Amino acid sequence: MPEESTTPDLVERLRLFFAAASRRDLDTLATFYASDAVLDLSDLGLATYDGLDAIRAFVEDWFRSYAEYEVSADEILHLGENVILTINTQMARLPGSSGFVRPHDAYVFLFEDGLIARHTPYRDIDAARAADERLAGERG
Repeated sequence: MPEESTTPDLVERLRLFFAAASRRDLDTLATFYASDAVLDLSDLGLATYDGLDAIRAFVEDWFRSYAEYEVSADEILHLGENVILTINTQMARLPGSSGFVRPHDAYVFLFEDGLIARHTPYRDIDAARAADERLAGERG
């Protein structure tokens, strides 16, 4: 079983990333991504967004669709060079609704020069683990 990352700078960056997402702080979130980053939402049946401007526009729309939104990383695992898997819980409420949705999902992050170069969410946590291990193996 993988241990929590021994690279605290990337782990700490992701903790700050999730805190900014829960605050819906788009300006701070943008500082975590490389200018040519990719947000690949294809596993969720959504599009792939290339570049910081496209990612920011998507995230802004995503946040706007919820009256309340919070996301937390329940686990942060570092399986290879600059490749990190997070297991997450989101809690969101649509406008006009009293109920919350609480999806449990996973993200695979690829970092380059301390910035997120690729961010890929997965509904299936086991599929995310397999993708993370594959990517980590490719990167050494």
